[in-house]
Amino acid sequence: MSTLEIRDLHVSVETKEGPKPILRGVDLTIRSGETHAIMGPNGSGKSTLAYSLAGHPKYQITSGTVTLDGEDVLAMSVDERARAGMFLAMQYPVEVPGVSVSNFLRTAKTAIDGEAPALRSWIKDVNVAMEKLRMDPEFSERSVNEGFSGGEKKRHEILQMELLKPKIAILDETDSGLDVDALRIVSEGVNRVRETSDVGVLLITHYTRILRYIQPDFVHVFVDGRVAEEGGPELAERLENEGYDRFLVPSA
Repeated sequence: MSTLEIRDLHVSVETKEGPKPILRGVDLTIRSGETHAIMGPNGSGKSTLAYSLAGHPKYQITSGTVTLDGEDVLAMSVDERARAGMFLAMQYPVEVPGVSVSNFLRTAKTAIDGEAPALRSWIKDVNVAMEKLRMDPEFSERSVNEGFSGGEKKRHEILQMELLKPKIAILDETDSGLDVDALRIVSEGVNRVRETSDVGVLLITHYTRILRYIQPDFVHVFVDGRVAEEGGPELAERLENEGYDRFLVPSA
């Protein structure tokens, strides 16, 4: 069992006018086997949370703590966070020319496990996972995300998640840009990982449509860099019907 604890997290980004606060005191606890949905309007700080947890240098932690199983995440480098069991599926996955998908995946698995996986069983695992995600086997020899469509990039992110088996998976708007078929396939991949491991999932989304496929245990509404409301799946249904107006429009 693993636990990611976020306490009073404040994050800023540097602008021409100076530091701009984005997160203004976030408290969250994600445990193994739990799925937490982070929802909120554009600009509320959802993606800032994801990239701050992953260690993106653009985001400056001004105060607060983040621990994974009691270890100080903020003191870790990006690669140390990954080896500790944290995984980020990016909203806009980057291309890595010259590095094949197969080499990328095996190198990542070796770094996390501390030893290279047995080649025969590894190839089988990769092929099975790709088949379930409706990915052409030829993708394994292509450069990472180079020339991939938006849906193919997102499937590759979930392929990584299936093979690397993280303790905590942060999915930053994985539904962004997906058509109905791709959304279903990607969601099925996330659900397979949830069913076959103890992964804790932090699912960041602007819309509720992905939550029809991936059932959250907890829903947190982000507004202006803070958690404005928390609840269960019923909160997502209310947001579907009412939107975010009640959080954004001051009471008369």
